[in-house]
This record gives sequence, structure tokens and C-alpha cells, in this order.
Amino acid sequence: MDNFLRIKSISQLHKMIGYEKPKHPLITIIDYSKVETNPAHYNAKIVTDFYIISLKTPSPKSLRYGRQYYDFEEGTMMFMAPDQVFSVSELNEQIKYEGWGIYFHPDLIINSSLGKRIKEFQFFSYAVSEALHLSEEEKNTLTSIAGNIQKEYNGNIDKYSQGVIITAIEQLLNYSQRFYGRQFITRQKLNSDLLSTFEKLVFDYFNSSDIAKKGLPSVDYFSNKLNLSTSYLADLLKKETGKTTKEFLQIQIIEKAKNKLLNSTDTVNEIAYSLGFEYPQYFYRLFKTKTGMTPVEYRQIN
Repeated sequence: MDNFLRIKSISQLHKMIGYEKPKHPLITIIDYSKVETNPAHYNAKIVTDFYIISLKTPSPKSLRYGRQYYDFEEGTMMFMAPDQVFSVSELNEQIKYEGWGIYFHPDLIINSSLGKRIKEFQFFSYAVSEALHLSEEEKNTLTSIAGNIQKEYNGNIDKYSQGVIITAIEQLLNYSQRFYGRQFITRQKLNSDLLSTFEKLVFDYFNSSDIAKKGLPSVDYFSNKLNLSTSYLADLLKKETGKTTKEFLQIQIIEKAKNKLLNSTDTVNEIAYSLGFEYPQYFYRLFKTKTGMTPVEYRQIN
């Protein structure tokens, strides 16, 4: 049975990591340099009842987020919402971590403008599996805001404290949204290069002499060739082409089939087998779905 750990409160979190008593029941900032790694927490499926904004260096290895792995590099930020599952599968007890994590319960912001708009920050979603990669200046900006939040709840709490803390969290999230936008722009060249490589891999696959033996290509085949997760490849294609990986591959299959139908005397069944279809009826069905006509009709009309 999987090792499952649910963290319901800030005080429970502090006890779990051997941290000092929390100063506020709904929010805390953890200094990772003061936390010892605990082997019992590795390979555990962890769920919390609060939002997490975390900047940790060096980045944790093999962080599983939902059903996929988080794309981490040195000095990167990650965001998680309540009830999302994560786990870390690799342990190096020699490493000393630095950085900070903001952990806050939804009740902190429930009656605020941030509570109404927090769903707008899509980096809290499982759909975003890429961490936020920060420049030194960006890191300093966010760390300064985190420091102000900590000063506020460490001081004398009054009727203005909660509003000040929420405003600072919202400011930090607004900056993060801007930095994610910058990251997308600066990574467009990398994404374009990956897309070109993917297209060449697809072209080479469909033009190989033994495609009939290999069968139809799987998404895993290409993601492994590119050293990407299948989810990251899917996100890249959707962002750059508007197509899912499956749709993209099907388009290539149909274009290859059209070429064979018009430029060879092979039967439709022979073309289906040559494209890696184990059963010709699957080819017939796909071709009709994508073109609105059967392979025979297409050949006759053209």
C-alpha cells in the first residue's frame, strides 16, 4: 500500500518537519536551511490543505506532481494548490537546502479579492508541469516580498495584519505571473527547435523502410527520443500547433496515405499495412474520419 501523508494544518506541518512553533494559524514561511531531510517523507504521496509557493535550491530531484514529473532546474519556483498530490522519490541526505516556502490555508483569503481570483493563476494547476525559472533579480524581488509577509505575521497582529499579508501574497503572485509570461517568450526559440526535431523524427519514422514491422508510432517513442515527458511534449505541441500529439501524428499518417494512394498502384490494404496498421479497417475508419471519404473514394476523385 502506498505511503500516504495528509497535512491538514500549519501546526501539523511544523511538527512534521521539526520546525519552531508557528506564529500564525493560517500562514507560515519555512526557511529550508533550517529543515533536516527526513527519509520517512520520501516516496510518500503528500497532500496538503493549503497553497504552497516554494523557492528551494538545489531543486528537489524526481518531484512527482499528480501523474507527471515536475520540470525542475537549479533555483526554480513551484506552486501547488490544496488537495494536489506530490512526492519526492530521490534522497540525498548530504545536501543542505536553502530558500523558502510560503504555506497558506484557503481560509486566509476566502473573503478577499485574492480568494475570488486565485483560480486565475494557472500555475497552481496540474496542467502546468514546468517550474518557474528565475533570474537573480526576479528571485530577489520575490524573496523581498516573502520577507515582508514574515515580518508582518511575526509582529503584533492587529485588524490590518491579514489585509497586509493578503495584499503581499497577491503582489507576489502577480509578479510570478509576469515572470511566467517572460519565461514563455524566452523559451519560444527552444520550443521551436524541439518542434523541428520532433517533426524530423516523425518524418524519418514514416519514411523508414521497416515501418510495417514497427507498427504505428507511440507518443512515448517520440518523447523518449526527445528526452521529454509525454505531458511536456503534449503541452509543447498544443501551444505551438494547436494540436494534440495524437492529432499531429494522425495528420502525418493521413498525408502519407494520400501520397501513396495517388502515387502507387498498391491496394488500400497494402497501404494500410505499409503504414503500420495491424488491421486495415482501422486505417479505413481513420481516413474516413479525417477526410470525409474512404481511401477508395479519395483515389477515384483525385
